[in-house]
Amino acid sequence: MTRVPGLKDADRCLVMGVVNVTPDSFSDGGLWFDEAAAIRHGFELVAQGADIVDVGGESTRPGAARVPLDEELARVVPVIRALAAEGVQVSVDTMRAEVARAAVEAGALLVNDVSGGLADPQMPRVVAAAGVPYVVMHWRGHSQDMQSHAVYQDVVTEVCEELAKRVELVLAEGVSREQIVLDPGLGFAKNATHNWALLAALQRLAELGYPLLIGASRKRFLGRLLAGADGTPRPFDRNDDATLAVTALAARDGAWCVRVHTVGPNADAVRVAAAWKRAGADT
Repeated sequence: MTRVPGLKDADRCLVMGVVNVTPDSFSDGGLWFDEAAAIRHGFELVAQGADIVDVGGESTRPGAARVPLDEELARVVPVIRALAAEGVQVSVDTMRAEVARAAVEAGALLVNDVSGGLADPQMPRVVAAAGVPYVVMHWRGHSQDMQSHAVYQDVVTEVCEELAKRVELVLAEGVSREQIVLDPGLGFAKNATHNWALLAALQRLAELGYPLLIGASRKRFLGRLLAGADGTPRPFDRNDDATLAVTALAARDGAWCVRVHTVGPNADAVRVAAAWKRAGADT
């Protein structure tokens, strides 16, 4: 199993539970916007089996507007501090270097940057100085216009090439290879066909040489796959069973971690996948 320095090891794919401290995230916006509710939810996710709790204060759903820096800091830092003080492995979901710095000072052990350092050129230097794991996601632009960039001749090849280029630039800023985790960015400047192609190619993505974080939970492409007879996509919060299927397959195919909204069943799924893999290795 892939190891990431600074985080507790496990003999299986890890589970990252999502805490959106936002009023407008795509699947659960507003549920955890209150600081006390967000902290309580973080502890609930750990009790359900989360290995990491990912705290974010800015929605990255398609069309979302950015929030001011001070607002993002006010949303995430108290939550991170409270969870980390009780020994929770916390990551911060942010594109801003200043938020990442404050989050690490508050106890975050990982920086999850959906822009891979493109939104804030200072981010790689902050991460390098902090020495924490850094999720570099494939990204082509901010939420307000990202879907206009969902144009590919060969999505797997292009995502691999763009991630490899991004990694080299991050390394040049002082981030070590051991810190880097890659995320193919499902749903970010990608349509459903692109997302499925990337999921089917996880082993090829793994050939880039870095741990993989997969975030498919409740995303639109699952709802569209499971649309009703009239073509209406299934609501976000009714895609958890489909998310489980992605989790099990991604864990089997070598994902280091899955990022999910509903932790308990996904924690079971990664254990099933691990047992399946072990049995296959023993035969």
